Amino acid sequence: MKLREIYHNVDAVAPFSLSDEYCAKYGAYDNSGIIIDCGEEILRVLFSLDCSPSAVAQAKKIGANLIVSHHPAIYEPLKRLEADSAVLQAAKAGISVLSAHLNLDVAEGGVDDSLVQALGGSVEEVMHPLSCGGYGKAVSVQTTVQKLKERAQKTLSTQRVLVYGEDRPIKKIASFCGAGMDGDAIAFAMRVGAEAIVTSDGKHHHVAQALDKGLNVVLLTHYASENYGFFRFYQKIKEKLTVPCEYFTDGRLL
Repeated sequence: MKLREIYHNVDAVAPFSLSDEYCAKYGAYDNSGIIIDCGEEILRVLFSLDCSPSAVAQAKKIGANLIVSHHPAIYEPLKRLEADSAVLQAAKAGISVLSAHLNLDVAEGGVDDSLVQALGGSVEEVMHPLSCGGYGKAVSVQTTVQKLKERAQKTLSTQRVLVYGEDRPIKKIASFCGAGMDGDAIAFAMRVGAEAIVTSDGKHHHVAQALDKGLNVVLLTHYASENYGFFRFYQKIKEKLTVPCEYFTDGRLL
């Protein structure tokens, strides 16, 4: 199977144009698409949230010559490559890399929507809407902070969930996959009447700001907040490809 064919299959589920649209509309940055093209016929594919040295090692082990990652293998311009870098290891081994990042975060049924599903809620409003899909969700729930934590642990297969604030009933949350909590996200949570924010990678001053405004904060690991959605994406894509596919999870990061 050709790399470009796989690209088009990914694009059909999570259009790469959504990344461009989001960046233009909301001032973001991304580097999704084909990152490494070794020019060979693709024989087997490894899906992994990160194109990490561990993922490259697994690809070598199973004979995969393409890694499809969520986080871009190259995100910002590189000034040098070292021998132990995943990008160089992949290229030397003849492993191409395709990354579906922001386009998959914001796509309908993508990573951000999958986090909502994992939390057991339904979307009421989108903070940053696009022509289809979007990022940041106001989510209706009927639960408590503690039960929300327990559900996240079970559904996302993680024990690393940090909760700020006292346990209480909640009817609405503001949910953001990845590192989504900033001043705008807190303002959105307040506007839609959320009682809690669920995200990852929260900075101290944003956590303090949210608490000062009466919001609970539920912090996941970045990996756990996105691996569930990326696995669902893998399940959709593997059915469309005519080559064997395998999923890799780095348990150290859950």
